[in-house]
Amino acid sequence: MKREEQKQIRAIRNGNLEEFEKLFRMYYETLLNYAGSILKDENDAEEIVQNLFFNFWKNRESLEINSSLKSYLYRAVYNNCLQHLKHLKVRMRYEQHVKNYAEESIDPMEELKHKELQEKIYRLLDELPERCQTIFKLNRFDGLKYQEIADKLSISIKTVEANISKALKHFRKSLGEYVGNVQ
Repeated sequence: MKREEQKQIRAIRNGNLEEFEKLFRMYYETLLNYAGSILKDENDAEEIVQNLFFNFWKNRESLEINSSLKSYLYRAVYNNCLQHLKHLKVRMRYEQHVKNYAEESIDPMEELKHKELQEKIYRLLDELPERCQTIFKLNRFDGLKYQEIADKLSISIKTVEANISKALKHFRKSLGEYVGNVQ
């Protein structure tokens, strides 16, 4: 790592916003183009890069960068893009499963079980604290991303993540009989 980069990282660790802004201006556009070339979606690429810089600043005091700063940033964008694509693949498989399920003829017993499960889900949702319910509904029913929820409710992304995690844990615990052994 270059001496200049070490100096810049040290300044950022110490809370120097000016140095962070310089880093942001230096790499934002190229990282955005890089993420866009991987994701093929401008909005997702922008979210990946913005989250990278947000987390970089938030965790600045504990950052461990052993390679060049440029390599670190590109590797982080690459890994975050792969994680995002993996998430999209899971979502697409789920949507396909739901579509296939809807196309199959459902016998009355299956329909009854489905309705019972739906009612149980809404009862479980009502058991959650109001804020947790709101965050979960915004994410799962309205399709908002964590950052959008955080902005809309004026809370941190960590609060959104914690509440989604809490809701999912509650559902897994209570719906184990319907979904089998889900980790």
